[in-house]
Amino acid sequence: MKPNRKKLAALCLAGTALLTLAACGDDDPNNLLQEKEENTRVVTMYSPMEKTNPDAENIARSAAEKTIMMAEEQLDVRLEYITYTAENYQEKTYDDVAIDRIRNHMDDLYLLNPDVIQKMGEENNLADLSGLEATKNLRDVVKTANTVNGKLVAIPQEVVAYGLFINKDIFDDCKLQLPETPEEFLECCRVLKEKGYETPVGANRWWLETFVLAQAYADLYNGGNTASEIEALNNGTAKYSDYMRPGFEFLQKMIDLGYIDAKKAYVSEAIEGEGEDFLAQKTPIVMAYWGAANNETIYGNPSFNLEVIGFPTHLGQMPVMPMTGYGVDVQSEHLEDTLAVLDVILSDEALQVYTETNKVISPSKNVKVDCIPALKPLNDRIEEGVFVLGSNAGMKLEQWGNTCLIVRDLLNGATVDECMEKFDQLQAETLDE
Repeated sequence: MKPNRKKLAALCLAGTALLTLAACGDDDPNNLLQEKEENTRVVTMYSPMEKTNPDAENIARSAAEKTIMMAEEQLDVRLEYITYTAENYQEKTYDDVAIDRIRNHMDDLYLLNPDVIQKMGEENNLADLSGLEATKNLRDVVKTANTVNGKLVAIPQEVVAYGLFINKDIFDDCKLQLPETPEEFLECCRVLKEKGYETPVGANRWWLETFVLAQAYADLYNGGNTASEIEALNNGTAKYSDYMRPGFEFLQKMIDLGYIDAKKAYVSEAIEGEGEDFLAQKTPIVMAYWGAANNETIYGNPSFNLEVIGFPTHLGQMPVMPMTGYGVDVQSEHLEDTLAVLDVILSDEALQVYTETNKVISPSKNVKVDCIPALKPLNDRIEEGVFVLGSNAGMKLEQWGNTCLIVRDLLNGATVDECMEKFDQLQAETLDE
């Protein structure tokens, strides 16, 4: 996810040289092990994750590793990690390096953010995964979000959902109901500010786009005309700016009323900027992703009652779901083995292990999450089919990254009209391509 791009663990690159082949007839067990190692097929993956010490306390990594071990054992392959390290790449982000490596066909498998999935899919650098056995069980939303030019170019191990993290104790003390609409949310902020909470909403420079996307596309994804509306946006008969304006006006109002500290948000990394005040009960509301409620080092062990809800829209609380995913180099030297690895780690059996370990939403419609009580309101909406996609590779104008950057323009003093002009300019560029 974007906020962690520059903060990923600094670890060595995987891939050691193979030892010399043992001489025939040598019964030394060490040589036999060495020979087996040399004959093992290798798949390389570029990822923010590394193979970890088994004692390391990182649930997300251990969940992925369990499924990778299943693939290694079933297929007799070895997966080697090529790990992003910010210090090594200086000013290049994880995404920048991923794009460079994919274009130069340096690896077999990649763990990618939504904007990179779309860009690399459009350049035909990612293999079509629609033929995998595992795709038969995928939720439709996963296929929709990661299909480019008719090809399914990426599949995640989990569906990421963003929501509002609410200190329910503070809301109860202030006699506030959990908000459903933008108007109700603003009223909650007004009361909280009157009660002495100087900045009711803790924000960072990455995730305020979730408010915008929820309000922009509530009708598009829940009104029954999704395909036709996206086609109108892609051919220019509809304008992205018309969809985006209400969300940007809402954010501007929050800034003007002092419910968000725009200057602090503009320079704050996710969690680091607002997490401490939220946990200290100085800030009643933050926005974050599903896994943050499970992770004790983030918001998984608060000293108050936590409740996670969707973002306010005229259709009620709305989860926002961007899609990361595994993509395969279309020119992979080990294409057959790489696709086989994906088929194992994305199988229902492996996803059940991943989901139970990580307590996240599975991309498989057959695997259900046993979520913690705090996440139930968010999960209920998703299970009802009520949500907004934060990324959709079927839209010519990439959503997640572009909206994030234009929201940052707003935080830095741009007007709503100027932000809308930026969307119009970007849309015009996509029509010229």
